[in-house]
Amino acid sequence: MGEVKLMKGNEALAEAMIRAGADGYFGYPITPQSEVLEYLAKESDKCIIKRTGMVVLQAESEVSAINMIYGGAAAGKRVMTTSSSPGMSLMQEGISYIAGAELPCLLANVSRGGPGLGTIQPSQSDYFQSCKGGGHGDYHMIVLAPSSVQEMVDFVKLGFELAEKYRTPAMILADGAIGQMMEKVELFDQMPRRTEFPEWAANGKPKDGPSRFVTSLNIKPELMEIINERLQAKYKEIAKNETLFETQNLDDAEYIFTGFGMGARICNKAMELARAKGYKVGTIRPKTIWPFPYDIYANVAKKVKGILDVEFNAGQMVEDVRLAVNGTCPVEFYGRMGGMIPSPEEIIEKFEEYFINGGK
Repeated sequence: MGEVKLMKGNEALAEAMIRAGADGYFGYPITPQSEVLEYLAKESDKCIIKRTGMVVLQAESEVSAINMIYGGAAAGKRVMTTSSSPGMSLMQEGISYIAGAELPCLLANVSRGGPGLGTIQPSQSDYFQSCKGGGHGDYHMIVLAPSSVQEMVDFVKLGFELAEKYRTPAMILADGAIGQMMEKVELFDQMPRRTEFPEWAANGKPKDGPSRFVTSLNIKPELMEIINERLQAKYKEIAKNETLFETQNLDDAEYIFTGFGMGARICNKAMELARAKGYKVGTIRPKTIWPFPYDIYANVAKKVKGILDVEFNAGQMVEDVRLAVNGTCPVEFYGRMGGMIPSPEEIIEKFEEYFINGGK
């Protein structure tokens, strides 16, 4: 069993980064994820250098940070940045470059309410930006959606592994509630930093053998199409092999509550309340929201009377749920916006309104 601690979500994420053998962190403070940089800066002064030699740097801006990530990844290093919604918007061009250059890195978005500067309260309104390619071009990131502080730890390790396996950016999409809440976590043991030089990294001008350079610039359209076809084939492989989800009480379920991240936790409580009232409700939680687990929804839709999707936004993941179901059963949506969080009781009320009382 690993070391057990009571930790805030942001600090657990930062500690997991150190333990995952990261070579460098480049970021910029923004609420509600500022504790990540603060924790790393504090630990850097005390012991990070002695523990692993990891570099921690506060960049001039989010634009600077993502380009430092680009450079670090191109050099073959395990690198990570974190931000919150407006800051992640500033990083989109750099993320697209990294995807186009087929480099691995890990990002974390502890999202807040918007649009604009919005509020510092938790939100899930960055789903489209994260899963549908927030920058330019036909690319995807692997997107992991934690619903606990423990998963903030676990998904750092998993995110690095998947990013490096497929040479692609990966993201942990959390929200301000998970970033700020405290829970007991089990930390994995310290991993060593990588010593071997990856075959895909830039290597300068070696004395022996060809030099390798990294770029996402390809002027010839014929070549750019070939690169895009290779990327799309890789995304299909990721969707086939890396889709993750979690279910509860599907065996006898007549209705489904679904959500991601913190919303999924609230759905689980609402399911308990619904079952106490005699309603046969199950839950589905996507752990990867890209790739999205379309098949589980498609299969369940053949057996249930309806699905209620719950999110902290105006309705984003619900589009993927409806695409998966393809009209097989009704899909309704309930969301709160601007940093408001729905309660389990609200979910039950909406469920009864939509499915039990005929929409009245």
